[in-house]
Amino acid sequence: MSCPDCFSGSVHDGKPRGEVIKLHGLDTYAVGPAVGRTPKGIIVIIPDAFGWEFVNNRILADHYADRGDYKVYLPEFMLGKAAPEGMIDSMRSLINGSIVSKPFYLAKAMTGFVPFIMTNRIGKSYPRVKAFFEDLRKAEGADAKIAAAGFCWGGKHVLLMSHNVTVDIDGKPAPLLNVGFTGHPSFMEVPGDVADTMTVPVSFAIGELDAGLPKDKVEQIRTIVEAKPAPLTGEVVVYKDAGHGFCVRADSTLNNVAKQALAAEEQCIDWFNKHLKL
Repeated sequence: MSCPDCFSGSVHDGKPRGEVIKLHGLDTYAVGPAVGRTPKGIIVIIPDAFGWEFVNNRILADHYADRGDYKVYLPEFMLGKAAPEGMIDSMRSLINGSIVSKPFYLAKAMTGFVPFIMTNRIGKSYPRVKAFFEDLRKAEGADAKIAAAGFCWGGKHVLLMSHNVTVDIDGKPAPLLNVGFTGHPSFMEVPGDVADTMTVPVSFAIGELDAGLPKDKVEQIRTIVEAKPAPLTGEVVVYKDAGHGFCVRADSTLNNVAKQALAAEEQCIDWFNKHLKL
């Protein structure tokens, strides 16, 4: 389920270096490796509630391209109804404000939350996300190396596509993605989202203090995905003292939190390198 932490955090400084293109019908932030470097494959980021224009998500895309040598796409999956960046300040004021001020900031937060959830509840958004991956697979071919990295809202979509979801290419089924990563996923159903029907290896990065994923549920996920036979064996990494959103919206001025966010980036890149090696 969604929680206040899904809409809180920190906005990062930086100027993304990629470009905006139209890809399979969607506006998409695209960035590739440094000049002269050959992409190892494609990463599609399915973002948190703040969407494709949120600077943190674009900087993360740059990091995957720079540190992993991948072509990275961050599409506009939310039909212009991403949570507005201003919700971060509204949620901070709602949580820390006085009793008198809380109703004001609650109302302000709801003006961003309601359009987001009405347009992007999973039942509505998943067909859009799935259609993009179908078109991408058809365009790139059955042998292309395609990975998906999903955060919060986006994590659920990665998990749904990991359950034997294919598209026909030359009369044969091809998987929409070869490997998945999810950071602090929301809306998870356990054990359903990690059940035996998974046909894609998925790596999880979870904050120890994530209210949406209590310890018993995390251990249940770990037990299921780590017991799968190779090459479908998954992994679960729990980050001590980290809360929901740390992969994307961690406060970069706090040294320990910044290190955890960087470690999660490395976890994702290492996982994709392992499963997409040439």
